[in-house]
Formats: sequence, structure tokens, C-alpha cells
Amino acid sequence: MIVVTTSDVQGKRVARTLGLVRGNTIRTKHFGKDILATLRYLVGGEVREYTKMMGQSREQALDRMIEEARALGANAVLCTRFQTSKIMSGASEILCYGTAVVLEPDPR
Repeated sequence: MIVVTTSDVQGKRVARTLGLVRGNTIRTKHFGKDILATLRYLVGGEVREYTKMMGQSREQALDRMIEEARALGANAVLCTRFQTSKIMSGASEILCYGTAVVLEPDPR
């Protein structure tokens, strides 16, 4: 599966556009990680626990988007974007979305 942020792929042409696909996940903070984050806030530095959690969340949202694209018969997702929104105090949604397409070699 080709997943890109651009609207085209060099050497390929869009044979069919299948539509919008998306994947999301909602994560909450973990009490134990919150304590570590508070300590890091006091001394400064990266909050690695949250960096790891957000990275895992992005991967899960991306995987879910790809799964939806495959179910439609796509071999690529163009114009891929991520969006984050706060759901409630301590909970965030990661949304990944793009356009599912079928690409084929460009004969030119």
C-alpha cells in the first residue's frame, strides 16, 4: 500500500478514485505516566512517555485507515493527513485520513 501526503505519485496515474478513508483512536493519559510527566515538567525535558503514546496512537490510526482503504480495493492513499483533537481533559483523538485510489503505471 502506497501512502503519501501528496496528490500524486511519480510514475503512476490514478485509475480510480474510491473516496475518503479514515482511521482514528482515542487515548487517555495513564495515571503512572502522568506522575512521570509531572516530574519531567518540574525539571524540564521531553516527556518520553507521552511521545511514545502519541506515536503508537498515530500508527494505530494509520493502520486503521490503510485497512479501510484495502477493504475498498485501493492500492494507495493520497493526500494523507493527521489531526489531533481534545475530547475531554486527559483524552485526545488522533485521526488519520486521505483519499483511497487505485494507481497504475503511467504509460507516458
